[in-house]
Amino acid sequence: MNREQWVAALLLPVIAYLMGSIAFGLLIARGLGRGDIRESGSGNIGATNVRRTVGTLPAVATLTGDIAKGFLPVWWAGMLIPQGPSPWTQAYVALVGLCAFAGHLYPVFLKFRTGGKGVATAAGGLLAIAPGALGVSGLVFIMTVCSLNRVSAASLAATGTMPLAVWYATGSGTFTLWAGVTAIWIWSRHRANIQRLLAGTEPPLWQNDSDG
Repeated sequence: MNREQWVAALLLPVIAYLMGSIAFGLLIARGLGRGDIRESGSGNIGATNVRRTVGTLPAVATLTGDIAKGFLPVWWAGMLIPQGPSPWTQAYVALVGLCAFAGHLYPVFLKFRTGGKGVATAAGGLLAIAPGALGVSGLVFIMTVCSLNRVSAASLAATGTMPLAVWYATGSGTFTLWAGVTAIWIWSRHRANIQRLLAGTEPPLWQNDSDG
C-alpha cells in the first residue's frame, strides 16, 4: 500500500461511522415536508416507520440508503487492504463494518441519540462480507415476515441466523464474531419489540381490514 492508501485506511473507520450517522429516514421525511419522523409512529428513523408514516416509496429510498451506508465502507475497506485469509485484514474489515453500524445506532448528527435499530445497515455490511450469508438471512427474513406479518420478528429471526450463515459462507472466526456482535446489538435494540411480540401487541407490517 502507498502512503495515500495508508492514510485512507486509517481514516476509513471514522468515515464509516460518519456515513453510518446519516439518518436517511429523517432527511427523506423532512424533504417531503413530513417534519420530524421521530415524532411519528414508533419514533424510529428506519424504513419500517417511514413506510407507516410517510409512504412506501420513501421507505424504499430509506432502506436503500441505510443498506448503502453499511455496504460502501466495508467494500472500500476490502479494496484498500491486501486480500487474503489473514485475521488482521479480516479484523480491519469487521471493524469498519462495526463503525458504520455504530454510526446508525448512535449518530453523531443526532447527538448520539434516536438512532435506528441497524438491521438494514448490518445487511449492507453483510452484503460486502458474505453475500451468500445475506441470501440465507434474507430468505429467513422474507419467510418470517410473510408468515407473521411482523418486521421485528423477521429482523430477529434473520439476524439470529447471521453468525451461522457467515461461518458456513466464509469459514472465518473473525467475521463470525462480527456477525455475532452485530446480531446481539440488534437484538438489544429490539427489547421493546420483543416485549410487544410476547404480549401480542406488536403492530403488523400490513394492516388487514379484519384488523380494524
